[in-house]
Formats: sequence, structure tokens, C-alpha cells
Amino acid sequence: IRQMTEKGLRAGPVRVTAGRPRRSLDQNAKLWPMLHDVSRQVDWHGHKLTEEEWKDVFTAGLRQQKAVPGIDGGFVVIGAHTSRMDRHLFGELIELIYAFGSEHGVQWSEPAGKAYEDYMARRGLA
Repeated sequence: IRQMTEKGLRAGPVRVTAGRPRRSLDQNAKLWPMLHDVSRQVDWHGHKLTEEEWKDVFTAGLRQQKAVPGIDGGFVVIGAHTSRMDRHLFGELIELIYAFGSEHGVQWSEPAGKAYEDYMARRGLA
């Protein structure tokens, strides 16, 4: 190990970072069918939102992000990025979407419904 470390250090600058694992591929694959189902079935204050817009709404709700006025009107949500979420926080986002969907009568499509059943079974809640 020492030789490998010395060789690596001679090769140039080294950066060591600490953090939690980012979202999993399974979590990411689960997110988009869920957002699609919500975008097709829920009117939000008289508006049909895209999947991306719903993602912004849910991440802002999860992290209680700050909204500021936009340059040309409207509002901009600051700092809501799923790509920076760790697995635990991303799991909370998925839970939030399921809870919202249940409250608004969303019928989950096959990919989202199957993912939900698998998720609940792994947690022992099925």
C-alpha cells in the first residue's frame, strides 16, 4: 500500500473528499416514472406542470428552498439539485412524491407502481 501511495502522490496533486454515496441508479430510474405520472394526472393551481417542473416543486418542498424573484418576473428556486443528493435524502424525495401522489389520487404507472411495491417490500411495509 505504501508503494502505491507514494507512486500516486508523485503523479500529481491528490484530492481526498468525504461524503455519502450519491443517489443510486435504481432511485434515479424510479424518479422519472413517478414524475411522469404526477405530471399527467395532477393540475397544480390551474397549471399542468412538466416532469422537470414537478421535480423542482418536490425538491423545493423537501429541502424548503428559498425562492427569489426572477430577473424578468416569476420566481426562481435556489439550490435544489437532485444530482447532489445522497441516497438517504433522495429516498426522502421519493417518499415525498409517493405521499403527495397518494393525497392527490395519482394512479402509478407500471414502472412507478412496481418500484413502489419493491421499495415498500424492502422496508417491510408491504
